[in-house]
Amino acid sequence: MATKQPTTSPQYSEGSIRVLKGLEPVKQRPGMYTRTDNPLHIIQEVLDNAADEALAGHGKKIGVTLHTDGSVTIDDDGRGIPFGMHPEEKAPVIELVFTRLHAGGKFDKGQGGAYSFSGGLHGVGVSVTNALAKRMEVTSYREGQVARLVFSAGDVIEPLVLRPQVTGDRKLGTSVRVWPDAKYFESSALPMNELVHLLRSKAVLMPGVSVTLANEKSKETQNWLYKGGLRDYLMQSLTGELVIPMFEGDGYADSNHDSFAEGEGAAWAVAFTEDGQPVRESYVNLIPTSAGGTHDSGLRDGLFTAVKSFIELHALLPKGVKLLPEDVFARASYVLSAKVLDPQFQGQIKERLNSRDAVRLVSSYVRPTMELWLNQHVEYGKKLAELAIKAAQSRQKAGQKVEKRKGSGVAVLPGKLTDCESKDIAHNEVFLVEGDSAGGSAKMGRNKENQAILPLRGKVLNTWEVERDRLFANNEIHDISVAIGIDPHGPNDSPDMTGLRYGKVCILSDADVDGSHIQVLLLTLFFRHFPKLIEAGHVYVARPPLFRVDAPARGKKPASKVYALDEGELTAILDKLRKDGVREGSWSISRFKGLGEMSAEQLWDTTLNPDTRRLMPVQLGVLDFLQTEGLITQLMGKGEAAARRELMELHGDSIEIDV
Repeated sequence: MATKQPTTSPQYSEGSIRVLKGLEPVKQRPGMYTRTDNPLHIIQEVLDNAADEALAGHGKKIGVTLHTDGSVTIDDDGRGIPFGMHPEEKAPVIELVFTRLHAGGKFDKGQGGAYSFSGGLHGVGVSVTNALAKRMEVTSYREGQVARLVFSAGDVIEPLVLRPQVTGDRKLGTSVRVWPDAKYFESSALPMNELVHLLRSKAVLMPGVSVTLANEKSKETQNWLYKGGLRDYLMQSLTGELVIPMFEGDGYADSNHDSFAEGEGAAWAVAFTEDGQPVRESYVNLIPTSAGGTHDSGLRDGLFTAVKSFIELHALLPKGVKLLPEDVFARASYVLSAKVLDPQFQGQIKERLNSRDAVRLVSSYVRPTMELWLNQHVEYGKKLAELAIKAAQSRQKAGQKVEKRKGSGVAVLPGKLTDCESKDIAHNEVFLVEGDSAGGSAKMGRNKENQAILPLRGKVLNTWEVERDRLFANNEIHDISVAIGIDPHGPNDSPDMTGLRYGKVCILSDADVDGSHIQVLLLTLFFRHFPKLIEAGHVYVARPPLFRVDAPARGKKPASKVYALDEGELTAILDKLRKDGVREGSWSISRFKGLGEMSAEQLWDTTLNPDTRRLMPVQLGVLDFLQTEGLITQLMGKGEAAARRELMELHGDSIEIDV
């Protein structure tokens, strides 16, 4: 019999494959081409084109106007975008630039190209701006004519119109007015601080080029025109006092250079301060690289090599101190502007430079210049060496102290922690489970709503005599502290308890001798380094059973499974069965070697289920803190073997041993 084909399943056939044309890819996936938190980056794409004209030596003015209707105009006095027909595409060039991905004038690098050095690389930028704009008006002034055309969502809505220039028109340049489409951005507002910083940096990197920002709403106009370039800019940005005068310089390849194209190189200004927040900015062909990249690495490498060779030449390094690049760079602020013929960026938004040769390019100019400067100013060199050596000594000292590992400003929860869903601290509990296999059963058997599982590998460190600063060297202890959200503290400290993530911190180890040892080690950790957790009643010990008795059916009672914590409970259970008339030996007794042997269901029934489990709160009892401390020192101290032997000789008879 033929099987009936389902009629509801979607068909996957040749017709399922879509080919996105024109600017459709940008509208479908804007995040691949620009930042979507706000429209600044699509405005920057137009601004970068204006800056590329100035960088190529064509233009001395860039103007940005913020209109009251939310649109932005970018004007330049460059060469103007060509508006004649493209020889192959049979469409006006000015139209292709704004409507075709990978159409632009910056592919042909080097001598004879329209742009030797440019931030624009692959003809994508302003096409993206056009695709994500409700409206875009472009005007080009060149060859005595004015060309104008208008787009909407990337499509031409007013075709190209040419007219002769009249009095009042500029002679050369481009004007682009953009209305960003709010539906593509989380916020339609431009971040003013970022925009001002961007425009100011363009002026800094192109001394002699005037950059203006006019705001129609506030009626304010700001203008930047730098003559001093990087030095002035960095001095204005610094908050700390200079240790030595600013180190600045530049270097560019000439036509005879073996490795680099003519004009490739960098300009830099570096300042060293003892205090204040370091300022670090880098640019490639005027594009801000906020995530740094290989040109930053070149500056770092050049500075470090120069300072290290100066320190070695003058034998300034104390014995036992190892100098690293971060020591020299720890108090460095810098502005770096690199020129790279064909830069390779990470992604379309160009936040990071990936060009491998840029390390060698920048380093090859920074290192010799710095070496020469240091040896011409030996006293300043020694001050800088002192600063770097002090940083190295602090780093090595801090290496003895192990901090909580952090990412993005907050402690990162351990990867092996299986967290719960609830945020109700009073209701939440975390189980510190001995071993990965038991952790697996516990993860499957727990109540996901409010029970978290943190598996621990092997025996936890005996922390009785470990200094607090060294605790985090141990991964397990680091993970416990991060998971519960409380930092280690002493009995007289007042730790911040607001970070506590669980109302119950439960130690869950096997019911055998090894399990008891792990339990003692964890209790030692909490008593010594987290006493306020115990004091506030947050620490518990879970009691898993050691035995399971499978009893047969008796009378009206069905067959059952009964769990016993220890030998005493097992005896009581067997006595009860005998009283119930169960035939001797008809039951079976299983002994759990460990939690890992229990199924998820058994672990839930016996140890995790609040209705059936046995959870003991940890309390100090009648002894005060000092008495308890003395007793634990006797039991856990490394130099206490004699005291422990005496204790065992006195009380050894009262101890039951599980062999």
